[in-house]
Amino acid sequence: MDLKQYIRSIPDYPKKGILFRDITTLIKEPKAFNFAIDKIIEISKKIKFDKVSAIESRGFVFASTVSYFTKKPLILLRKKNKLPAERHSIDFKLEYGEATIEVHKDSIKKNEKILIIDDLIATGGTAEAAAKLIEISGGNVAGFIFIINLFDLPGEKLLKEKNYFTESLIEFPGH
Repeated sequence: MDLKQYIRSIPDYPKKGILFRDITTLIKEPKAFNFAIDKIIEISKKIKFDKVSAIESRGFVFASTVSYFTKKPLILLRKKNKLPAERHSIDFKLEYGEATIEVHKDSIKKNEKILIIDDLIATGGTAEAAAKLIEISGGNVAGFIFIINLFDLPGEKLLKEKNYFTESLIEFPGH
């Protein structure tokens, strides 16, 4: 199945010059969504991991199903001030701004291997922040799975240079 046909491209969102790749059009089509989940599960079988983590918010959609099918716990990496208990925080730069993600301090035990899932890898800022968050929590990054890799942006290369396993289902140019 060609998942690319289920991705909507929106120019100048969230700001001028950005071509936003929208996965909501994939999620609303059951055959495409199920195919994507099956592919993510297939990739996850190559990786030894203890827990699944999801980057807010679109990563939640995919990681929760992986957690269900693999019977592994799910950890939420959330935007600033969305988690109620003690948390670790990381500030980072986005292609179009700055952000903070957080995780509950009790979500990850020392040396647990954490699989990180998100909808898209672009410049790598969010993914790198997620990895740092896992590591300051005492865990190890088992790898990353994305729906979309924007291949002409440096994100995937950045993660691979840090020796993280990284795989995506489809690729698009970032501009």
